[in-house]
Amino acid sequence: MTDTQGGLRGWTAGRRGSLSRLRFTSLRLRLVVVFALVALTAAVSASGIAYWLNREAVLTRAQDAVLRDFRQEMQNRAGALPEHPTQDELQRAAGQMAAGSQHFSVLLVGEDAGGKTVYGNSDGISGFSLEDVPASLRTAVNKRQKVTDSNKEPYHLYWQRVTEHGTPYLVAGTRVIGGGPTGYMAKSLEPEAKDLNSLAWSLGIATGLALIGAALLAQAAATTVLKPVHRLGVAARRLGEGRLDTRLRVSGTDELADLSRTFNNAAEALEKRVAEMAARDDASRRFVADMSHELRTPLTAITAVTEVLEEELEAETGSMDPMIEPAVRLVVSETRRLNDLVENLMEVTRFDAGTARLVLDDVDVADQITACIDARAWLDAVELDAERGIHAQLDPRRLDVILANLVGNALKHGGSPVRVSVREAEDEVVIRVRDHGPGIPEDVLPHVFDRFYKASASRPRSEGSGLGLSIALENAHIHGGEITAANSPEGGAVFTLRLPRDVSGLAEDAEAERHDGEAGRGGNGNGNDGHDGAGKEGS
Repeated sequence: MTDTQGGLRGWTAGRRGSLSRLRFTSLRLRLVVVFALVALTAAVSASGIAYWLNREAVLTRAQDAVLRDFRQEMQNRAGALPEHPTQDELQRAAGQMAAGSQHFSVLLVGEDAGGKTVYGNSDGISGFSLEDVPASLRTAVNKRQKVTDSNKEPYHLYWQRVTEHGTPYLVAGTRVIGGGPTGYMAKSLEPEAKDLNSLAWSLGIATGLALIGAALLAQAAATTVLKPVHRLGVAARRLGEGRLDTRLRVSGTDELADLSRTFNNAAEALEKRVAEMAARDDASRRFVADMSHELRTPLTAITAVTEVLEEELEAETGSMDPMIEPAVRLVVSETRRLNDLVENLMEVTRFDAGTARLVLDDVDVADQITACIDARAWLDAVELDAERGIHAQLDPRRLDVILANLVGNALKHGGSPVRVSVREAEDEVVIRVRDHGPGIPEDVLPHVFDRFYKASASRPRSEGSGLGLSIALENAHIHGGEITAANSPEGGAVFTLRLPRDVSGLAEDAEAERHDGEAGRGGNGNGNDGHDGAGKEGS
């Protein structure tokens, strides 16, 4: 029973797949429908014309034979009767006329010597009667025509097709020229109608077979035409997935073959261009990494000297010459800024190279935020709305980098107080950092996470490097999270950080979770040990 149910489910799934492939928007279905409609139109038209021609031929042939015999019988039998026949004479003549090869019913109408209308019916009293003859036909038969050069006879033979109780009849009538009875004839056309019905059924079956043949032919033609198109679609999808070595097998010299060649040429050019761009990108990353490493050695010595100079500045001995004190302070601050920039550049190269990894721990989010704020002496300027007990599997160092950048930017470019709130959802932790400043201009919002982006061209030399928010975003991405920036309706900017509560699966393969499409900021990566809050210049 289970095997039967599985087979039925498989058959149903296969049928459902076939129907989905033949959806109305499918080119295959449209080709089949067009072929079928053309074949149906042609077959119906041909069948209709054939039926009409055969119908006219059959009816005309039968009608001509009956009318010819009736005319001959009227001349031979009715013409031999006296001008004023008796009813017996009419009855006998009608019977003789009906006994001919056509087997039609005959009604003879005349006047006896006393002026009384008498009738002779081949079928007896209950047979063919004058009431069965249409009034228009009786009028035409009894109307005397004017004899002219073109009309030699005063009376003519008239006929009409009628249907009685679903059976077609041919009714005709004429008068004996020179005096005598009027004769009417009724002939059943049922045999001819049956022949025409058989013909109609045959033509209908032929039309149906033509329709089926057209559908099969359309299916075969669609398969032949659409198979290369299907292969082209599959190749295009593979190319879009990044498999740049995808090529089509080309055969023939038709338009589809030319299209396949064009696709192959485009794919080859694209692969070459991407390879060149990748090589340039690798060279650029190596250059930045090598430059950063090379700068660390002289920066270490310079930093040691500036630390000594900074101690001299802070000493109360007054040994520093007041004339050079501003220059020394500038050297100290710029050296610190250059050191942070080099550290950030090295971190960015790790993002781009995909070497960033997570070191996870069970983190109480509220405690982590408090430690971050306290380490930077921001407790007096930050309002924290976070309940303890909200735990998540995160990298504490990277979370600290994210929070330091968001809160530092809010303090530097926004307005106090800065409020940090933490909420837990079903499977994620949501951290919002809101300031009370003027907010972020609408034209700046899409670029706040771009590397080295400066919102104000008049302040190109700010204290930050323009990498802080970019590094924060990369740290969120490597956790499988996201950071968004917006303006609060009450004023000020709001940065929202969303992190999954358990990202242990990402620790083994951080590169697989890298965010595609953030080319301006590089791939997903991780943060640095320090803090850079200059990512939101001019907000």
